[in-house]
Amino acid sequence: MMGPTEIPSQSTETIKVPTANYEFGANFIDPKLMLFGRVMTDGRLNARLKCDLTDNLTLKGNAQLTNEPHMSHGMFNFDYKGSDYRTQFQVGNGALLGASYIQSVTPHFSLGGEVFWAGQPRKSGIGYAGRYNTDKMVATGQFASTGMVALSYVQKVSEKVSLASDFMYNYFSKDVTASFGYDYILRQCRLRGKIDSNGVVAAFLEERFNMGLNFLLSAEIDHKKKDYKFGFGLTVGE
Repeated sequence: MMGPTEIPSQSTETIKVPTANYEFGANFIDPKLMLFGRVMTDGRLNARLKCDLTDNLTLKGNAQLTNEPHMSHGMFNFDYKGSDYRTQFQVGNGALLGASYIQSVTPHFSLGGEVFWAGQPRKSGIGYAGRYNTDKMVATGQFASTGMVALSYVQKVSEKVSLASDFMYNYFSKDVTASFGYDYILRQCRLRGKIDSNGVVAAFLEERFNMGLNFLLSAEIDHKKKDYKFGFGLTVGE
């Protein structure tokens, strides 16, 4: 991994320093158990766990360990899937507790809610959500006591083309962001991109050379912050 790392500073401008590190990864995949681990040369350790305890109950966990003070964290999620509802319970370090529940009201319409409590910063919140979907579209809406309002809409234009838009508004900070995106699937490649109201333009191209070999290109341009990113990669495997 190579590129600049942002370091906070006293001024409004962010200091970027060049950095590079290597990582070693190990994966264990079983029909009911998946383990993923990453160890980086800078001392960070990332781990993820997914275990199907029963046909309806799943345990998920993720953790990050680092030498930096107060930067290590861990979290466990218990997901239960019923016939027409889903519920989740979260527990993490810093006395973090959370719970969510979503219920299908009709075959196309669902309503849900969530609550959380973070003991270390002593913050709590409650949120509500709704979702409406058909074979051609998906629309969602969320509202939280933290002041966040989020709306999203995805429309399937054809078998190969989908369009999407979202809107996010924070009542307390008065921050507003709207974006528009697209997903275009061709025979040998897939093209995705978006543009938002802050002037950020992003694009992602995935080209299939043959079975088991994909070429990736991505770019992001932030005109307001004058921040430009470009990346490429290869995916090898089934």
